[in-house]
Amino acid sequence: QVQLVESGGGLVQPGGSLRLSCAASGNIMRLNDMAWYRQAPGNERELVATITSDGTTNYADSVKGRFTISRDNAKKTVYLQMNSLKPEDTAVHYCNARVITFSIRRLEVWGQGTLVTVSS
Repeated sequence: QVQLVESGGGLVQPGGSLRLSCAASGNIMRLNDMAWYRQAPGNERELVATITSDGTTNYADSVKGRFTISRDNAKKTVYLQMNSLKPEDTAVHYCNARVITFSIRRLEVWGQGTLVTVSS
């Protein structure tokens, strides 16, 4: 079994910063691509940022220049540094990971989500 546990969400004023973390644990032989998604009330889940196992990153246009995704492979953890936050960034943020288990199963795993609220 593989688990993703997110932390770091909360309430922040417009223009502020937050850092989300997502730690993977369990039956993991290899941790491949990791990503952050978000879902605002009434909206579909959308991709925010991705990072490959060798550190190549990609971002949604709406967060380019403000958010930075990074990972620590030794800690099996992915981060999302969010700067210059706007009210429209308010959403539940989900961690996503593609893993290969020791039994050579390929899995796509989701975290439980962490709420980010940007409001004055």
